[in-house]
Amino acid sequence: MIESDFLHATRVSYDAIATEYIEFARTDLANKPLDRAQLAAFAELVRTADAGTQSVADIGCGTGRITAHLRDLGLDVFGIDLSPGMIAAARGEHPDLRFEVGSMTDLDLADDSLGGLVAWYSIIHVPVEQLPGVFAEFHRVLAPGGRLLLAFQVGDEPLRLTEAFGRSVSLDFHRRQPERIAQLVTDAGLTMHAQMIREPDPGESVRPAQQAFLLARKPLPDRRRLTGAGAGA
Repeated sequence: MIESDFLHATRVSYDAIATEYIEFARTDLANKPLDRAQLAAFAELVRTADAGTQSVADIGCGTGRITAHLRDLGLDVFGIDLSPGMIAAARGEHPDLRFEVGSMTDLDLADDSLGGLVAWYSIIHVPVEQLPGVFAEFHRVLAPGGRLLLAFQVGDEPLRLTEAFGRSVSLDFHRRQPERIAQLVTDAGLTMHAQMIREPDPGESVRPAQQAFLLARKPLPDRRRLTGAGAGA
């Protein structure tokens, strides 16, 4: 299979900056109470869901900071990232956790195998025309009752980086409108639960933007339909 240009560019770019990214990301959540609140709410929803599994995947896990935070919140979590360099960094930082190389466009996970899935600022590199396929993959691997948490920057114009940490990269950061992402998530068969937007923190980006957090779930099957019961049953 021929790899998409954006996947190749993203992989090569993050491989190039993986070592430097460790320190950049290590304390990323420390001064972001609202971000931590989204992760805590997600963790509680996963623990109390009727999904039949509490296994959680952190998709686009980078150096594993969110994976480790979710572990500390009591979740059975593992990380997947496109970049082998980032996965090597994550394994070095968190040797007690499981990390695998993989792509959100074609997850090597069984159907209905996850109680939760987090894409924390990782759909930002995916072109809009690829998002329906990505969300279809998320729907496929989530068990009924499973939870989805997305985080991304709000906006319309992408930001292109050609240099980071003194190294050459080719990264497009696609900013999204929350209502558009919510519609694509719904179109994929998931049910929206909550949306939150916060203002940018000082120094958060070279071009500050609002930050969006979307929570959704995979619906449970209609038991009436499964049993053939009528509407009045």
